[in-house]
Amino acid sequence: MATIPLTKYGAEKLKEELHRLKSVERHAVIQAIAEARAQGDLSENAEYEAAKDKQGFIEGRILEIEGKLAAAQIIDPAAVDAGGRIVFGTTVDLEEESSGAEVTYQIVGDDEADLKLGKISISSPIARALIGKEAGDVAEVQAPGGVKRYEVVEVRYV
Repeated sequence: MATIPLTKYGAEKLKEELHRLKSVERHAVIQAIAEARAQGDLSENAEYEAAKDKQGFIEGRILEIEGKLAAAQIIDPAAVDAGGRIVFGTTVDLEEESSGAEVTYQIVGDDEADLKLGKISISSPIARALIGKEAGDVAEVQAPGGVKRYEVVEVRYV
């Protein structure tokens, strides 16, 4: 199994979700199944079916998270020193050349990506274009509206 890159923060979030699923959600769905069973005929019991479906989802998610954590390569961006180059975990300030708009992104694992929080997936086109660049370099990204050019303003390991 290939390793899955995760930031230290992303790994902690997955561990928190795993703990919640095992200690809270799992017990709640078992209770819901017991209550639905107490209602009698299971063949036409919508509550029972819904609880069983939820149980299947929870157990599947637990297995998925455990697998990801087992295969995780946890990277602490603050401990990375790539000599000013953009690597996984890097926070980068960019300026779009055509509009002058400034954006800040952190390159993270697929499970951590959240554009609203400025976190982009390592497998996204913009992250792939940025990897290996330094401050002052220009990255060209193929976007749906055409090629966009971003100048790397600053590279930070935080």
